[in-house]
Amino acid sequence: MSKVTELTARLAAPLAAERGCTLWDVEYVREAGTWYLRVLLDKEGGVDILDCEAISRRLSDRLDEIDPIEGSYTLEVGSAGAERALKRPEDFARFTGSPVLVKLYRAFEGRKEFPGVLTAYDPATGALTVDVNGRALTFQKKDTALVRLRVEW
Repeated sequence: MSKVTELTARLAAPLAAERGCTLWDVEYVREAGTWYLRVLLDKEGGVDILDCEAISRRLSDRLDEIDPIEGSYTLEVGSAGAERALKRPEDFARFTGSPVLVKLYRAFEGRKEFPGVLTAYDPATGALTVDVNGRALTFQKKDTALVRLRVEW
C-alpha cells in the first residue's frame, strides 16, 4: 500500500502546486468493503471545489495511464480540513501553539483523549507535549494513536 500512496503523492504534488495548493497527505484505505484513494490538499485561504475538481480530473487520467492499483477503488480529492491529522515533523512544527486533540491507544489517568495546546515536538523521538488546562503532558509516539488540530468555537 505504501507504494500506491507514494506513487500517488509523486503524481499529485505537481498537479496541486499548479493550482497553488500543497499536498497534505495521501491515504489508501478500505472502508465498508470499498477501497478509497484519498488525496488531501492544503492551500492558503482554503481549498475550493474547483481546485479539487481540476486536480482530480488530471490525477485520475494519470492513474488510468499508469494503472498501479489492481481492482476498483474510489478516488477522492479534497481539503485536509480544519481538524486535520498531524503526522510529519513539519506538521507539528507548523502547528506548535495550536489547539490539538491527542488520542492514545491506552488510557492514561483514566482517559484516552486529551484536548490541549501543542507546545513542543521532538522530531528525534516523536514525543509531543501538550498543555492541558495549564498542565504540560508529554506523550510518546508509540502511545499516540492520533493527533489532530482542534477548532475552538
